[in-house]
This record gives sequence, C-alpha cells and structure tokens, in this order.
Amino acid sequence: MDDDGARVLVLNGPNINMLGIREPSIYGRQDYQALLSLCHDAADEAGFSDCTCLQSNHEGDLVDYIQDALGSYDGIVINPGAYTHTSVAILDAVKAVSLPCVEIHISNVDEREDFRKVSYIRQACFETVTGMGIEGYRKAILDLAEHLGIHA
Repeated sequence: MDDDGARVLVLNGPNINMLGIREPSIYGRQDYQALLSLCHDAADEAGFSDCTCLQSNHEGDLVDYIQDALGSYDGIVINPGAYTHTSVAILDAVKAVSLPCVEIHISNVDEREDFRKVSYIRQACFETVTGMGIEGYRKAILDLAEHLGIHA
C-alpha cells in the first residue's frame, strides 16, 4: 500500500460512461464527468489520499483492474453494470484480491427486471448501495472509509 495514505479504486462497467445519455429517466441527467468529480470529492471528504476511477465496457479489463489493485489500493467501489448479473470472473477476481469492496448501482436494481435482481458480485462485498443516483457513490466511498477505519 501507499505510505502516504489510503487509496480507493472506483470501477465502472459497461455503459456507465454513457451517463446523461443512456435512459436518463433511470440513470439521471448527470454525465460521467459529474460522476468522476463526485467520486474525487467524496474520497477527499472521506480521508482517502487517492481516488482512481476506471471504466471499461470489457469484462476482462475489469478483472485486470481488480487484480492490479492488490497491493496498490485499500478498497474498491464497483459498479459492474450488466456484468453484475452475469460475471463469475469479476466475482472471483474480487475474492482473489480480498480487498474490502462495496457494490454500487445508480438505479434500484431490485425494483427493475427480474434478471437485474441477481448479483454475483454481492457475494464478495460487505455492502450494496442502490437507487441513490450517482450520490450513491458518495455513500459507498464514505462507508468504505468507515469500514477501513479512515478518518478525514
């Protein structure tokens, strides 16, 4: 880990880069840049020394990012997007690195289509935040800091 303080990795899966464009009635009108700004502000507020935000539409990239987090980050906030409901590979990667992890979803996935109620990643996370729009990322980052015992 970084000797200068705790680091958080925020991972976003498919289509999260399309915020503000993709189904704004479900995902809101704020764009991906607003999400990035919110995450950095929340990480500062929470007492993290660094917040890295990555997004990919490719499952293997997300697995690589998770594996690369080992030894570099103290915890992960992850919105796997559609891979939430399909990816054992992402679940296995989070289990392999054993970093504290928070699952985040912009919409309330439990009140949507039946297939969205299935979450593989949830098995490796100590908390799930859903239905708060992008503000849910603030809650996820603050809760991760509390879980790690970080005080701003």
